[in-house]
Amino acid sequence: MTSGMSVTSGHANTSTDAVFFAGVVIAAVAALTIAGAWFFQLVFDIRPCPLCLEQRYAYYLAIPLAALVAFAASRGASRGLLATGLAVLALALLANAVLGGYHAGVEWGFWQGPTDCSGPIVDFGNTGNLLDSLNKVKVIRCDEVQWRFLGLSLAGYNVLISLGLAAVAGWGIARRR
Repeated sequence: MTSGMSVTSGHANTSTDAVFFAGVVIAAVAALTIAGAWFFQLVFDIRPCPLCLEQRYAYYLAIPLAALVAFAASRGASRGLLATGLAVLALALLANAVLGGYHAGVEWGFWQGPTDCSGPIVDFGNTGNLLDSLNKVKVIRCDEVQWRFLGLSLAGYNVLISLGLAAVAGWGIARRR
């Protein structure tokens, strides 16, 4: 009877270790991704467009949630709770990959982006303030790429990172079983 219990608890530890590892990896990579986005913004003055800012939301969710999943796994939380946390992470990151793909498509001109960041610039108020408005407001367009590396924009790299992190969450769910 003792050996049966040790096999079961050994299996539980292996699956819990996988969930812990997945949570740590997702939290760390998401934190590095946000740090990189802020670095590009603050150091290289590559200003984010509205779609860029929306793509950050998934990381703002993923960092604390993944850390919480890792912590819960280290404390022996229920398998259902851990699976739910990883599933929420996977869904948020997959949705972010779709948003990043949409943004990359806007950048490549495959489709029209939101009018607030890729449409015509209108509504300047009265003409007396037109010059002042143009000098004060810097419109960051979603359809203009500010930086590319190896043919991919930051939106393209977001797709790859989000898909990779969703895969890590999926791996954690699969290993939990």
